[in-house]
Amino acid sequence: MAGNGVASIGECMLELSGQAGPNWHMGFAGDTFNTLWALHALSGDRPATYVSAFGDDPFSRDQIDFFAQNGIGIGASPIIPGARPGLYAITLTGAERSFTYWRGDAAARQLSSDAAALAKSLENQALVYFSGITLAILDDAARKTLFAAVAKARADGSLVAFDPNYRPRLWRRREEAQTAILDALAVTDIALPTFPDEQMLFGDAAPQKTAERLRKLVGEVVVKNGEEPALIAANGTLQPVPAVHVAAPVDTTGAGDSFNGAYLAARLAGHVPTEAALHAHRVAAAVVQVRGALAPFETLRAAFED
Repeated sequence: MAGNGVASIGECMLELSGQAGPNWHMGFAGDTFNTLWALHALSGDRPATYVSAFGDDPFSRDQIDFFAQNGIGIGASPIIPGARPGLYAITLTGAERSFTYWRGDAAARQLSSDAAALAKSLENQALVYFSGITLAILDDAARKTLFAAVAKARADGSLVAFDPNYRPRLWRRREEAQTAILDALAVTDIALPTFPDEQMLFGDAAPQKTAERLRKLVGEVVVKNGEEPALIAANGTLQPVPAVHVAAPVDTTGAGDSFNGAYLAARLAGHVPTEAALHAHRVAAAVVQVRGALAPFETLRAAFED
């Protein structure tokens, strides 16, 4: 039987941001962690677990300590001797960001190395969340282990949410990504795609086409599209929910991830999908007004409750 917790599966990296001359600010971020950060901030007393694999180096220990300081555990995630976290740097042109990655041998690629530990981390969760990036860092056998663990959690009562989050450079072939993402959707209750990604991967001509395609596979679909309305397919209806315009965004890093976290927090709190999307848009608008992927909890809560 599902419990009260929320769990997110994937890779949290070292993040270099806020470059000032030769100096950078170092933090911790990654798509599924960014979503859990917002979800945890907005979900009251629900236990939060970040499910991954970690190294035994000082950076990994600092990462785990950072999680703990903010009320996030790592469940039964394995600690891999000799491994270390991935790294990325954010460079900005105005508010738009680009990324440079060093992640080829990151510990998180081994998050499915212990099937029993993975399954244990997903026990007693009200919600389990993962993404296309989670899939992209795993090989075929590891993906199957992940799908089995997620399917087991779902059978035990967990709600499963998935963001396809397609990043072409992480995949060997487009067809491989299509297959893996369709396999993930088969164990998903709430899909949170972004239209430009779906257009690139599946050739959808418009957000409506994405919603119509995915609603045949998943009961609840929220198609994000930047500052354009989110399109919700749920309960037999297709409804747009306008975004919140930000006149002078500072940094768009993590906006979609925080939207996901806020949407899921609102759904767990009992809001209907359209209300949840309104909360999520407000949170995303607040996030683009701070630097880096992780906005302070107080900022997220103020936007969510506005």
